[in-house]
Amino acid sequence: MARKKQFDYFGELNQLATNAYEAAKVLQEVVDNYSLENLVKKSEVIHQLEKENDEIVRKILNELYISFITPIDREDIVDITDHLDNIIDSINSLSYLLDHLVVEEMIAPALELTAYIVKATEGVKSATKEFAKFKNSKTLVSLIDEVNTIESQGDKLYSSAMKDLMTNEKDLLKVIKWKDVYDQLERTINDCESAVNIIVGIVIKNT
Repeated sequence: MARKKQFDYFGELNQLATNAYEAAKVLQEVVDNYSLENLVKKSEVIHQLEKENDEIVRKILNELYISFITPIDREDIVDITDHLDNIIDSINSLSYLLDHLVVEEMIAPALELTAYIVKATEGVKSATKEFAKFKNSKTLVSLIDEVNTIESQGDKLYSSAMKDLMTNEKDLLKVIKWKDVYDQLERTINDCESAVNIIVGIVIKNT
């Protein structure tokens, strides 16, 4: 009888991160050439990537259910899976939010925060790829540090943008809309940091 091929947990985790990065790049395309029509069109790509991640999550959890041996503790696999999936969920939620709030034009801070999301998701993708060899990796820590730095920069921009919005915008409806959008943009960047911090905890636990 042929031996069952070993399930590649690390490869699947990296695919979760890769799909989040691809979704972030699509979001960047949306905001760089913003219109409601372009938003609706490009959002379909984001929604599809989010569905792909849902399938990967199900695959991982199903494999955990039947596997006797896993490369790291089961609860750690569940934890990092959940945190990686949160990233694309946040990007997907952002695309819905822009549509539901009928945001008709883009503004500079949102463009800049989106650029941070792209950088952060790229960093998470690189970190999860390196995660497979965490016991011998010479770059994993620096990759995680880069994501933490991006999050700090994004947090400063978020605070500045919120202060400017509350101080200078006189249209109450715009204040409400952009506060919600800024919050979701920041949440997405924070999700990236949370994911790599989970990786740090797992590495410490297993080395």
